[in-house]
Amino acid sequence: MKKYDAIVIGAGHNGLTNAAYLAKAGLDVLVLERNAYIGGATVSRELHQDWTYSNCSYVCSLLRPEITRDLELPRHGLQVVPYGGGVTFTQNGDYYGNYFDHERQYREMARHSVRDANAYERYGADVMKQTRLIRPFLMRTPPDPTSLKPRDLKELSVLAKSFMEMGEEGLADTLKFWTKSVGDYLDEYFETDVIKAHLGGTGIIGTALGVYSPGTAYVLLHHYMGDVDGTVGAWGFARGGMGAVADALASSFKSFGGDIICDANVDQIMVKNGQAYGVALKDGTEYYADRVISNLDPKRTYLDIMAASDLPPEVVKKAENFKIRGSSGKLNIALDGLPTFNGIDKNSPLMVGDMHFTDSLERMERAYDDWKEGTWSKDPYVDILIPSQTDPTMAPPGKHMMTVFVQYAPPKINGQDWTDADRDNFGKTVIDQIANYSPDFKDLILHCEVRTPREIENEVGLTEGNIFQGELTFDQLLFNRPFPGYAQYRGPVKGMYMCGSGTHPGGGVMAAPGANAAREILMDMQRPSTVPGGYADD
Repeated sequence: MKKYDAIVIGAGHNGLTNAAYLAKAGLDVLVLERNAYIGGATVSRELHQDWTYSNCSYVCSLLRPEITRDLELPRHGLQVVPYGGGVTFTQNGDYYGNYFDHERQYREMARHSVRDANAYERYGADVMKQTRLIRPFLMRTPPDPTSLKPRDLKELSVLAKSFMEMGEEGLADTLKFWTKSVGDYLDEYFETDVIKAHLGGTGIIGTALGVYSPGTAYVLLHHYMGDVDGTVGAWGFARGGMGAVADALASSFKSFGGDIICDANVDQIMVKNGQAYGVALKDGTEYYADRVISNLDPKRTYLDIMAASDLPPEVVKKAENFKIRGSSGKLNIALDGLPTFNGIDKNSPLMVGDMHFTDSLERMERAYDDWKEGTWSKDPYVDILIPSQTDPTMAPPGKHMMTVFVQYAPPKINGQDWTDADRDNFGKTVIDQIANYSPDFKDLILHCEVRTPREIENEVGLTEGNIFQGELTFDQLLFNRPFPGYAQYRGPVKGMYMCGSGTHPGGGVMAAPGANAAREILMDMQRPSTVPGGYADD
């Protein structure tokens, strides 16, 4: 059978990015995908006739512009349409609106609190300072702080220099920020419940932590690091749904001569004499290569598709202890028209952005309490968008598609596996909450797909349904991701690598892990790399 230069396991966006860069460098690359379709969590599917759902990931911002340019993704069909606005509805019938226009935003905040309106400038500047600190390292390989290799020492010096340039006060603020809860951080700036709730939601998305859990301030920062058309912090829709990202990456990869095989469920990475030499599928088919790259999360990679006998015992233990705790669910809804929401007009720009119903940090924390008790939140935090307002390809004319991201949903219900009845009741909880703020919402529902951590894990392969392939806490970032000693994309077996969101810089549709891993592979091969970013001595 043919032998490839590299085999990538998983056709999610990071796997496709990794494969595209390797193929661009002249390698003969094969991507194996267990599903009948590519994309992983970056997928669009028609589950209701004429409606396109972004089943898992649903907005685009974190995708690194260097990668977009390098792989010529717009030429391969990717178009990201920015959207603005947003609103958090309050229980008393009022709302807090989020506007792109600076003066209008100030007036809206001042309507609730002049003090908060004035504090927002300081808050925005302080968050942007943290963004400027971390963004340059997204496309760099983390240094090993225990290594004396010149590369690691130089990269550590680059990292240290960036921190020291912030000054003594700035460094203290940074250390506090990275370890603080998003609730405590927002309390330092604002007094109004609904404003803090509107800003604080990004600190808990995809995370099994509450707004007052240490470390959630960084999760907020993680969602501020993206950009659309050069506007830092902006968000957009991939035209045609999030599957357009995977389709463009796959098209780029194939243009360099790469191959993709779907319905190819990998059973094991084959190892002989400490060297990976291929993979075996569950149907018995074998494919051979000198390099095997896993786009799976660390648990699935080291505990599922690798034999413990091929791994150092400490790696098995670290994989077992790696924190992956599912906390999210998702509803995708086909609507017969645009719903009405209390207090705002259908033509309001607020309708085009994210809509929320949790108007205080206390309600968010209580939603987390339900997760800790082993059940879904009875008053959940939801992030709602109707992308068909911006992208008409998502639904027929006059109809709409709604995406609803939900916190919190545990990986098990009271310690037991989710049942279909649990799933249906979870969906009913979310629909009932939306209906409390939209009188005609239920009447417009034509179809609804409900996804719990069970569906997300079974269909997408994300352990416990964790959308980031592992929590984004301080102990699992930079040279600790996925765990110390293995943060430079190389596995413990020669010729074996990792490229998924379980590696630096983490989750979201960023593609940086896939690109960074490709650069390290090409470096090991002593091949010139065109991957952006790099290392101190590149």
